[in-house]
Amino acid sequence: MPFDVRDFPAAGAARNRRLVAVWLFGLSAMVFVMVVLGGATRLTGSGLSIMEWAPFKGAIPPLSEAEWQRLFALYRQIPQYELLHQGFGLAGFKHIFWLEWVHRLWGRLIGFAFLIPLIWLWARGAIPPRLRPRLVLLFVLGGLQGAVGWFMVRSGFLPDSIAVSAYRLVAHLVFALVLYVALLWTALSVLRVRGRPVPGAPRRLLAAAVALLALTLVAGGFVAGLHAGRVYNTFPLMDGRLVPRGYGDLSPLWRNPLENVIAVQFDHRVLATLTALAVVAAAVAGFVARPRGLLRVALAAFGGLAVVQYLLGVTTLLAAAPPGLATLHQAVAVLLLTAGVVTLHATRAAPAREEQDPSP
Repeated sequence: MPFDVRDFPAAGAARNRRLVAVWLFGLSAMVFVMVVLGGATRLTGSGLSIMEWAPFKGAIPPLSEAEWQRLFALYRQIPQYELLHQGFGLAGFKHIFWLEWVHRLWGRLIGFAFLIPLIWLWARGAIPPRLRPRLVLLFVLGGLQGAVGWFMVRSGFLPDSIAVSAYRLVAHLVFALVLYVALLWTALSVLRVRGRPVPGAPRRLLAAAVALLALTLVAGGFVAGLHAGRVYNTFPLMDGRLVPRGYGDLSPLWRNPLENVIAVQFDHRVLATLTALAVVAAAVAGFVARPRGLLRVALAAFGGLAVVQYLLGVTTLLAAAPPGLATLHQAVAVLLLTAGVVTLHATRAAPAREEQDPSP
């Protein structure tokens, strides 16, 4: 049975709710930064610069010239160096190393920011018993995310590979987004942000728009993994056609939406267009119910960010996905997902126990 706010002990309930909610919102923000850092790491080709899985030792950066040379020698053994970066020297290696090191360090900091407050809040009785299993599960999911990240990185060490597997990249992205949404939803539930429930049909439209957005994000992961944003840099046509030649070249057919660069980019275009239309329609339908407070702001942000993200996506495509624009595109995508999650949460029906709670 899921928890609700009345599970918080009566003594200091409001204070405990605020403490737990602020902590969870802080973790959500840290995961958001992690997703953006991950995108920047991929776009700059930095993700394969650290070839060791050292959860504790790896938190300390190289402190001597000998250590730098040792790590650089390891990097020179993988295909990416031979095929892409051969001859760029120790200075070039340091440039890509630092971004990946910061990315991994940030992941470690998230772990500490989760575990230490969890123990403290649990010990002082600030976390309701029915919320504890969810938080433990989220902590485990965060730990698994680190393992999935290393599983992804290892795919870049394979012969003739200069990047990680698109499948593993998408798995890593999905894990991160699931963790982010779960933390955000839990924080909103703990804080008990009250919205104004909207009629069934508009809320179903909102849910469908968020689901379509999630699918578009996954498709965007394949675009990123296959570097599909660097080809067919015209819009709205691809090579002068609405449906490009070569869409179904791979056999069996199911491989095309996952492995065919042409199909992957086309599918992302179509899904992005449908998502933008669905989100704007859902926002308009939500405003018909005359929302107030947080729900009004969330609906406006959801619809507005959808338009911004669509235009940013087109701009990124036309510019052949430079790292700065592509990173911004990924960041705004997560902001759009955030607005969708907040909107859905604000339009939910209150649990029966919560409806009977007269406290503000």
